[in-house]
Amino acid sequence: MAENNFVDYVKICCRSGNGGAGSVHFHRDRFNSKGGPDGGDGGRGGHVIVRGNSQLWTLIHLKYQRHIFADDGENGRGALKTGADGQDVFIEVPLGTVARDAETGETLFEITEHDESRILAKGGRGGMGNDHFKSPVNRTPRYAQPGEAGEESWKILELKILADVGLVGFPNAGKSTLLSVISAAKPEIADYPFTTLIPNLGMVQYRDKRSFVVADIPGIIEGAHTGKGLGIRFLRHIERNSMLLFIIPADSKNIEKEYRILLNELKEYNSELLDKKRLIAISKCDMLDAELIEEMKRELAGLPPHVFISSVAQTGLPQLKDMIWQTLN
Repeated sequence: MAENNFVDYVKICCRSGNGGAGSVHFHRDRFNSKGGPDGGDGGRGGHVIVRGNSQLWTLIHLKYQRHIFADDGENGRGALKTGADGQDVFIEVPLGTVARDAETGETLFEITEHDESRILAKGGRGGMGNDHFKSPVNRTPRYAQPGEAGEESWKILELKILADVGLVGFPNAGKSTLLSVISAAKPEIADYPFTTLIPNLGMVQYRDKRSFVVADIPGIIEGAHTGKGLGIRFLRHIERNSMLLFIIPADSKNIEKEYRILLNELKEYNSELLDKKRLIAISKCDMLDAELIEEMKRELAGLPPHVFISSVAQTGLPQLKDMIWQTLN
């Protein structure tokens, strides 16, 4: 998918329908010229509903649809006829979408399952007809309830990609190359920083027809949590990953320091990310000999479980998949 088609943040104006008014009506027929009240209730206003769709992975379809209005409920009628409810409006969103109030910033809900539906703006209730207000002391009430007004407010829909494994690393660490080798994904690959500008997903086939999903997140730099580089625009996608795989190139000046910098950026953005299980993959190890690898292993003894890989030479990848699967399960 083209980069300009990936949209993970939209602000929309939602207006639910007004409830229909209750009816003021009295029963009349050729045998009864002064019948009792029989005004029906008004119909409910339409809801604005968010519904999960596993076939979507971006909010591009909402980019140019900023105003979403539901229908009003119909008024009640005589003979105790209730007005029709206003038609609900459904907003299809990808799984992992979070809805927030634009004014207060309050998180309303998140959609994580296919066909999961949550009301974003509730329709107004219909008013009661005059039949509800009759009593022994008031047999001919000439009033009824008006319909309740619907809601109108700005909402924010924010996508946080759902994946089993999130790839974390500096630009040009080899994340996209790894994803292209272990899955059928075809991310853009080049030898300049920030080649990856959008998250990419890949399905990795494992043994016995098992699989897991890997998300390639755009590169992080020191100070990303303050807005440097691509800033926090894509850090939120890491929140929905089951585990984190740190990709650090073998030619890094200090692998442990680079890992600590990446870890600190995640901590500054959201300290809960440190609770996720972590693995380290030392990429581009085709430039190392066996003796140098053994020496580096001793230097990295205090870090989380790690593996030396080369996406180009395709070495260490089966071991990496085994470690990921054991960590996920």
